[in-house]
Amino acid sequence: MKILVLSDLHANNKVLDKLDSEFEKADAVIFAGDYAECFKPKTGLEALEKLCSKHDTIFSVLGNCDNIEFLEQLEERDVSVEKSLVFHEGLAFAGSGGGEYFTGKTEFERTQQELLSDFDIVKNSAQDGADNSLWRSLILISHNPPKGEIVDKVNDELHPGSMLFTDFIRENKPLAVICGHIHEGCGVEKIGDTLVINPGSIGEKGTYYWLDATKDDKGNWQLKETACSIK
Repeated sequence: MKILVLSDLHANNKVLDKLDSEFEKADAVIFAGDYAECFKPKTGLEALEKLCSKHDTIFSVLGNCDNIEFLEQLEERDVSVEKSLVFHEGLAFAGSGGGEYFTGKTEFERTQQELLSDFDIVKNSAQDGADNSLWRSLILISHNPPKGEIVDKVNDELHPGSMLFTDFIRENKPLAVICGHIHEGCGVEKIGDTLVINPGSIGEKGTYYWLDATKDDKGNWQLKETACSIK
């Protein structure tokens, strides 16, 4: 499966037109939140409609600049994976929206515990499988990044990602994690066996990723990521 990975549009909707050829090649699209321009939550609806016009299969969460009521719009268009577990073509997707509480001035800020609680549905579902195979096909989508070396790096001194999320990833070993929020943290790293991608801000910096997911001879998912930017 060829997945186009985007985040942080911030209502720069025209930039999506520059990706028309990429949308055509994609089997699915992941969007890791922040449809709206910061402090202008009403701009999110037009951004959502623009993204939905580009592809039929989208897995998405809210960002910290999107207000919680906006989740109804995502659900109405069947693109939300927040507090949900969605299966598609042998992969599973689950999501957590919003950012970790910092100033309280953006629309959707929560504690680390609240952010992580959105994945309870995954933990409960995984307990029903004796071999815990769900995690080996699971892609978590979280606007807020885990604490890491790259994906939450604002600068050399500041890494505001969630340590609880990092511990959760190390313990459960999902196939991949897609995050956003920290525009400077565009990049890829491994946390344990899990591939973590922050595609950066498509709206601000024009950066995005491809994620190719294929199965090997033993039926295990293999991932290959490719960094891209709009020229």
